[in-house]
Amino acid sequence: MRLRRRHRLMRSVRKARELSPVQNNTHAIRPNDILLVSTFRNELVRLPYFLEYYRNLGVDHFLFVDNDSADGTLEYLSGQDDISVWHTKHSYRRAKFGIDWMNGLQRKYAHGHWCLVVDPDEFFIYPFCDTRPIRALTDWLDNSSIRSFGAMLVDVYPRGRLDRTTYQPGQDPLEIANWFDAGNYTLEKNPAYGNLWIQGGPRARVFFADTPQKAPALNKIPLVKWNRRYAYVSSTHSMLPRGLNQVYDEWGGEKASGALLHTKFLNTLSEKALEEMERGQHYASSREYKAYAEQLGTHPELWCKWSEKYINWRQLEILGLMSKGNWA
Repeated sequence: MRLRRRHRLMRSVRKARELSPVQNNTHAIRPNDILLVSTFRNELVRLPYFLEYYRNLGVDHFLFVDNDSADGTLEYLSGQDDISVWHTKHSYRRAKFGIDWMNGLQRKYAHGHWCLVVDPDEFFIYPFCDTRPIRALTDWLDNSSIRSFGAMLVDVYPRGRLDRTTYQPGQDPLEIANWFDAGNYTLEKNPAYGNLWIQGGPRARVFFADTPQKAPALNKIPLVKWNRRYAYVSSTHSMLPRGLNQVYDEWGGEKASGALLHTKFLNTLSEKALEEMERGQHYASSREYKAYAEQLGTHPELWCKWSEKYINWRQLEILGLMSKGNWA
């Protein structure tokens, strides 16, 4: 595992050379700032609300990798002082689906900082997020000597066809997609890395109904007190050193955890699925996007009689999808 981690770190240094700075405001990062890192392509429609949400949550600086967007993303981000942007035309797949680029940026700029790694369609929630900023959480984690914080990806979706409502820039996507699967999840322990592997939800139920074992993983470790010796291995599903993957309790208790509300299922998905299927830059030859493209032509409804309407984080805790642990 030490050799594997060293290999990952060497890759991150090499792959960071593929990034060209477009707007580098990292000189403004202060010692205790909370950072957010994300890689994306053609996500301009989502960025206004994404930035508003995470600024309100308490993120101080954004480190973005733009993978050759053609929708005006770079122009939109230009001039925003709390954002640093790098551009690359290189292969997302050959950069381990963007992880090499993000590991490289975190190694250089995030050492000693709490760092949140999310996609533009993911919204991080945690215990008391409706009344406490993210710094309250990171302060508690620091005081508890906890280095990493886990979150389950919870797919949210509308009731009815995905194309019934058009998502507008700056709109809260939860106004459209606010239903989720309360159950229908499986988990097992990964023997190599020690992390939990969670699958299920509407993607397994609808898009991978015949092969649920191939459904996307829902376990994530999005919030980490970063150290230049750390590295993500498989997206944000697992990390090295392996101890960072212990974001759950094996002995009958509960560790505090959060959730990532995944707002992929909007009317924008059909166009995105066709683009990514053609590019073939995602995991397993874009198998996930192929499944979307095949099913979306028939306009399937993700909503079913067991769906629940999202209310708040306490609802997810009651359902066992996240926990406040011993944080009171």
